[in-house]
Amino acid sequence: MPSRSVVSCNMTRLESVIAANRSFVRPNAFPPLPKSPNRQIAIFTCMDTRLVDFLEPAMGLKRGEAKVIKNAGNTIVDPMSGAVIRSLVAGVFMLGVEEIFVIGHRDCGMAEIDADSVKRDMVRRGISPDVIDIHVPDLKQWLGIFSHPVENVERVVKVIRHNPLIPQDVPIHGLLFCPNDGHLDIVVDGYSRESYAAGLVLEQPDAGGTGSCCI
Repeated sequence: MPSRSVVSCNMTRLESVIAANRSFVRPNAFPPLPKSPNRQIAIFTCMDTRLVDFLEPAMGLKRGEAKVIKNAGNTIVDPMSGAVIRSLVAGVFMLGVEEIFVIGHRDCGMAEIDADSVKRDMVRRGISPDVIDIHVPDLKQWLGIFSHPVENVERVVKVIRHNPLIPQDVPIHGLLFCPNDGHLDIVVDGYSRESYAAGLVLEQPDAGGTGSCCI
């Protein structure tokens, strides 16, 4: 057994991570897993910290059972050659992914972000306004800002579904997750391709038994 490291408040973030890792690692404690997901699914979701160690258990998934792709707001800015599509194509053709789940969540921080405020913060941190204007002239579009998480999930499902690199026999599901109680709602049924987005957009807070979660 390795000696247990103590995480101190005087440590840097890097030092605390390495100290925790030294306590975590135990030879032969973790069985090797295949690279391909055991449940043959890929999840594209948001990087929100509230989903960590919460979304997968809420879906009945364990380590090794799904490929998980994350970005800010589970948005697709480049519908053809972006990192999300590239990862999904790799999952389907190289890793045995048979179904894709696009999962947004209620109370998403990417909804209604003020792009001008983000730009001001970037400039305050030393990013040249000229650099921003040259590389991301439409900052709002580049950030993938949206007004409603349900509508974003529905749009992303359509983008993936209509991508010519994704086979038509791969169902693309859309779900909405509550980061407070773990509740999932179907936005798009990838088998029938039926959308339930309109009803969810009109849903009032706490409707449908979602507890303390509101859109």
